[in-house]
Amino acid sequence: MTDDTRPVAAPVLHAKGISKFFPGTIALDEVELILHAGEVHALLGENGAGKSTLIKCLTGAYPRDGGTIMLDGQDVTPTSTADSQRLGIGTVYQEVNLLPNLTVAENLYLGRQPGKRGFVNRRRMNALARESLAGYGLDIDPGEPLTHYSVAIQQVVAIARAVEMSGKVLILDEPTASLDRDEVQLLFRVIRQLKARGLAIVFITHFLDQVFDISDRATILRNGRVVGTRDLSTVTQSDVVTLMLGRQLEERVHKHVEQSTGPSLVDIEGLTKRGMIEPIDLTIHEGEVVGLAGLLGSGRTETANLIFGVVQSDSGTIRLRGKTIKVGNPRDAVAHRFALCPEDRKTEGIVGDLSVRDNIILALQARQGWMRPIPRAKVEEITESYVRALDIRLASLDMPIRLLSGGNQQKALLARWLATNPDFLILDEPTRGIDVGAHAEIIALIEQLRRDGMALLVASSELEELVAYSTRVVVLRDRKQVKELKGDEITPANIVRAIADDTDAPQKEPA
Repeated sequence: MTDDTRPVAAPVLHAKGISKFFPGTIALDEVELILHAGEVHALLGENGAGKSTLIKCLTGAYPRDGGTIMLDGQDVTPTSTADSQRLGIGTVYQEVNLLPNLTVAENLYLGRQPGKRGFVNRRRMNALARESLAGYGLDIDPGEPLTHYSVAIQQVVAIARAVEMSGKVLILDEPTASLDRDEVQLLFRVIRQLKARGLAIVFITHFLDQVFDISDRATILRNGRVVGTRDLSTVTQSDVVTLMLGRQLEERVHKHVEQSTGPSLVDIEGLTKRGMIEPIDLTIHEGEVVGLAGLLGSGRTETANLIFGVVQSDSGTIRLRGKTIKVGNPRDAVAHRFALCPEDRKTEGIVGDLSVRDNIILALQARQGWMRPIPRAKVEEITESYVRALDIRLASLDMPIRLLSGGNQQKALLARWLATNPDFLILDEPTRGIDVGAHAEIIALIEQLRRDGMALLVASSELEELVAYSTRVVVLRDRKQVKELKGDEITPANIVRAIADDTDAPQKEPA
């Protein structure tokens, strides 16, 4: 499924039919990735698309369950990251995987220091390191500890080590996430040098402008499958966003239902956290669903966590029914009748080994205080009522919640917060990773809660869902609030334009 017009040439790496299964999940479904010498190839996709799993299969961190990896025409099966390096595949991660207490030279030549009879020739090692780094445009003292240098220089040192140990394929996993603009340009200069030397480079990032700046082609994953490989000189950012989000976003008739709302419930003004999210201004009314749209890394989850006090803000105010309140932590938020269902329900939401009953009652008991236990009969009444109301499929309330399906875990997490009778509910990717039936039920629940007068903020990458239930949609890009759409402006195509930074003015769907 490509429109790539590159000249036919033997690839440096050809991964074909790569499959990986976890219990109850197909993480990769016959994925193909072709890398050529002297190209920068972006690997794109939202959370859960399969990028990390594919990289781990290519580098031996995970055994693959199907498919082949051809490296320079030879069938290879890396059994560890060290093995993949020996074969020629090196990886550099966002968090530099070096030893900060050692010198630059020691990091560069760790495990292969020059010397003899067990003695390291430090003068020789430093000279080799200085010569190697000069090839990357770095004039630094290799005898200094690595921590003396910026994250960008540490990234270059990690790249130099990976290239010297591997030398065929270099995988860069979110290398620019912690860099400022000048540091990004330093890194890109190094990438272009390596490209000119004939390396095949995989570039993983959520910054689309960087993808188009440095990459030649892109392979886009969605739900463990390849949905397209594109020559980036022939497509726009909107084309790529459309593939990532899984919608054919041609203009089509859409009747947006105007939804009546009540008075303002929550007013957020200038809420910000340095290095995480730029100032956010939001107003959410009673009986309103405000959608948060944007790609991975745009700031959706950061905004949700900031409002709920998971992360403390540097500045800004939150007003509840016109009165300024302090939300310094989630306990404050719960006291003000806020609720948050996080994006990663398995690690941040459910407590896997506790029973379904205990998970549902958890937030209500925490708000009441652990020294005032809720009577057992009341617990049974609450949990059974929500199991019925949300149609949570289970064998018993006593069963560990980790044994439920993803959709039923999500509904139990919603039950936990609904049991607290919240006024303001924040949902972060409420339908991610659940089956179609549960998906439809949760969307219906969102609409019912809105009709009942609750104020909701819903962060989602499912554009047609946002269009269906949102009274307004706020678009985030690169951790900034960039657009607000309302009424007939709320269409998938207009959201994509805002996400991709297209200059076209928002278009209304044809009547």
